[in-house]
Amino acid sequence: MFSAVPDVPSPCIQVCRLDPVTGLCVGCLRTMDEIAGWLDLSPVEKQEVLAHLEERRQQTAPST
Repeated sequence: MFSAVPDVPSPCIQVCRLDPVTGLCVGCLRTMDEIAGWLDLSPVEKQEVLAHLEERRQQTAPST
């Protein structure tokens, strides 16, 4: 059976390294749990993770 909600592509950019201070991937800003569980998340849950990534990106952006 097909879902009415389309699947959400992974935000992975093939720069896979965890920052030891933040625990976030330096490429996609996901936690290890978010990375490991991505395939098991529903499309809605994936959208929620993506929303958190945008918040993290803003928080970690260098000040100018």
